[in-house]
Amino acid sequence: MTCYFRHKQMKEVFEEVDVEVTTENRKDLDRIIHRILGVEYKNCPATWKAVKEHLAEDRASFVQQLKAAV
Repeated sequence: MTCYFRHKQMKEVFEEVDVEVTTENRKDLDRIIHRILGVEYKNCPATWKAVKEHLAEDRASFVQQLKAAV
């Protein structure tokens, strides 16, 4: 769970969304991202792959969806 949070790309996304990742909200953020991407919860490698694809294809849309969900 949340293995992809450590990557620079995700840190930049969280900055854009204006969300500070904490111990308290980490699990909720992870669930939100899985839901946005349509990836089974706790499947970290598949989630990270989907995040990278979404960021490459339409970063603004992914950021907007995340912002709306948090």
